[in-house]
Amino acid sequence: MNSFLAFIVKSFISVPTTATVWLVSFFAFDQTFLLSSGYALVGGGIAYFGTSAIIKQSFLRKHRLTRKEYQYIERNLKEAKKKLARLNKSIFSVRHIPSLKQRVDLHRVTKKIYRLTKSEPRRFYLAERFYFSHLDSVVELTEKYAFLSSQPKKNSELERSLHETRRVLEELTHTIEKDLHKMLSNDIEDLQFEIDVAKNSNKQANDNAFLDQNRR
Repeated sequence: MNSFLAFIVKSFISVPTTATVWLVSFFAFDQTFLLSSGYALVGGGIAYFGTSAIIKQSFLRKHRLTRKEYQYIERNLKEAKKKLARLNKSIFSVRHIPSLKQRVDLHRVTKKIYRLTKSEPRRFYLAERFYFSHLDSVVELTEKYAFLSSQPKKNSELERSLHETRRVLEELTHTIEKDLHKMLSNDIEDLQFEIDVAKNSNKQANDNAFLDQNRR
C-alpha cells in the first residue's frame, strides 16, 4: 500500500479510537482528565501500531514475502535510492547537448526499475544484476564523466576519453533496459497468453458465425 494512504488508514482508525477511549474513561468510568488522556493515548497508540502491523502483514502476504526477505529488499532499496540520487545529480550536471537524450533515457529506465521494485518488492529478485552490478557501474562512470566534462580546457586525449565514456554509457543504458525487460518478462508472457486466447475466441466466434450463415 502507498505510504501516504497507509497513514490515512491508520489515522482513520486510531483517532476515533483515541477519542472513544477518552470519552469512556472520563464519563463511563469516572476517571480524571489526565488519566483519561493517558488511557486514550495508549489506546490510540495500540490501534495505530496494530493497524500498521496488519497492513504490513497483508502487504507481505500479497507479495509472497517473509518479513526477513522484505527487510533485505528494503535495505537494498535504501542503498539504491542514494545511488540513484548521485546518478541523477551527475546526469543533469553534464552540458553535452548531443548526449542529452541518452542521459534522459538512462534516468527514465533506472527510475522505472526502482519504482517498480518499490511497489512490487518481489520483482527485486528479477533485477538483482541491476542493483548489485549495473547500477554501481553506471553511477561510478557517470560521476567520472561529469567531473571530466566540467574541466575548462580539454585536450585530444580527454576528448577521446569522454567519447569512449559516452559509448560505454550507451551500452550500459541498453543493458539496464534489458534488466527492466527481464522484470517485465512475466507480464509480457501473460499479455501474450491473453492475446492468444482472445485471438482463438475471436476465430471460433467467426467460424461459428460462418457455419450458421451457411446452414441458412
